[in-house]
Amino acid sequence: MIQKILIANRGEIAVRVMRTCKEMGIQTVAVYSEVDRTSRHVAYADEAVKIGLASAADSYLNIEKIIDAAKKFKADAIHPGYGFLSENAEFARRCKEEGIIFIGPSAESIEAMGDKISARKKMIEAKVPVVPGTSEDLKPKDLFRVCRKIGFPVIIKATAGGGGKGMRLVYKEKHLQEAYDAAKSEAMASFGNDSVYIEKYIESPHHVEIQFLGDTHGNVVHLYDRECSVQRRHQKIIEESPSPFIDKKTRLAMGAIAVKAAKSINYVGAGTIEFLVDNDMNFYFLEMNTRLQVEHPITEEVLGVDIVKEQINIANGRKISFRQNQLHQRGHAIECRIYAEDTENNFAPSPGVIHSIQTPKGLGVRIDTHIYAGYEISIFYDSMISKLIVWATNRDVALERMRRVLYEYKITGVKTNIDYLRRIMDNLEFVQGNYTTHFIDENTNKLQKGNVLEDEIEDMAIIAAYIDYVVNNNDTPVAANDNQPISKWRAFGKQKGVLRI
Repeated sequence: MIQKILIANRGEIAVRVMRTCKEMGIQTVAVYSEVDRTSRHVAYADEAVKIGLASAADSYLNIEKIIDAAKKFKADAIHPGYGFLSENAEFARRCKEEGIIFIGPSAESIEAMGDKISARKKMIEAKVPVVPGTSEDLKPKDLFRVCRKIGFPVIIKATAGGGGKGMRLVYKEKHLQEAYDAAKSEAMASFGNDSVYIEKYIESPHHVEIQFLGDTHGNVVHLYDRECSVQRRHQKIIEESPSPFIDKKTRLAMGAIAVKAAKSINYVGAGTIEFLVDNDMNFYFLEMNTRLQVEHPITEEVLGVDIVKEQINIANGRKISFRQNQLHQRGHAIECRIYAEDTENNFAPSPGVIHSIQTPKGLGVRIDTHIYAGYEISIFYDSMISKLIVWATNRDVALERMRRVLYEYKITGVKTNIDYLRRIMDNLEFVQGNYTTHFIDENTNKLQKGNVLEDEIEDMAIIAAYIDYVVNNNDTPVAANDNQPISKWRAFGKQKGVLRI
């Protein structure tokens, strides 16, 4: 049985994994770079070791240094978290060679799903619906023929891609060659591999994913859905579960397909299938993430499942601790990613020392973070510094709760996107739950700080809602100095999604 785990990661995800280890009585080893010496994950672990300088290549991406640290501290297993080496097949293979348990899928599963073309082929073989497109590296001689057959718009993607790198959207044939060349160039620069493929571009898609678990006994269960359509530059900002868009029939169908896909490659561990869903509820395989997702907490909140604990138990050779029919979504959860960035300056990173933090508290509030007053945010890593999660009995209450906790969350010393997230929570399209992956682009002006026109429109809408309510209900206005000032039309404004709280 696993007695000690080295967490091959940093920041909030390292702390989050360690918390579950602490509950399970498992010792932990933290690794850190030179600039992460004072990070919370280092202090929280039972043991810690410096593995390199500030650059990720010299520390968190250095396989041999991490393997050496695990051997030195006699760790039975390594948990990779997300990002860095979490989807590196060579890392999983080296762990196995050294007799260290890799808490994740096999190197073969990572390889099969890590290459986008390989993943498409595997899913087609498993009869999983995929977006029409190519299943081979697209050669220059086939470019125009293939695109004419698929029909515009198309999207060019790097086979080894992720995070929007090596990706180009093309609406017209005259722009095709330029986009193809640019995608290949960026793919080579980002991944050392210039292979690309093409898919039909789904207009106004919803990005919905299904979490799943597989064990070594052949059991696979899905953990239902997450809506991840609020994205900026192909990076998720807000996630929620259940999706406010898909219906029960589609939700169950997607879950069944995710289980089928995982079984087709004998998947072991936690994974996620990402789908694109069109307005008619048709869904298509996008990719499989062979790791723990950033947004896993909202699934944990609505199901009451500790996904990291399941990962560790599966790595220990145990069966998944529940069956599919024992899982039921309960209530609604929303996650906001808190970034140290200047939203009014093209979302530029905002490194520096945190002066003070006021964290929100109360029923249904969870914060996954590694920061504290006095902590210095480095320029070397991703600018996400916290994840704010709320749970409530339904989506309306969850929205109200998220508005409240975003108001309470105060971080000084660096700029953050907290106010930007508050404006999203007040956006009518988001409140109504009918947003797509184009939400940020289509609402850029509305989400800018101090948009007076937006404020005036919302105020007018509130007044109009009030007048409509009074006229149609033969109601008497409530005076501003009464004990319950404007309570009825305020509630009505909230119901219509136009009242900022």
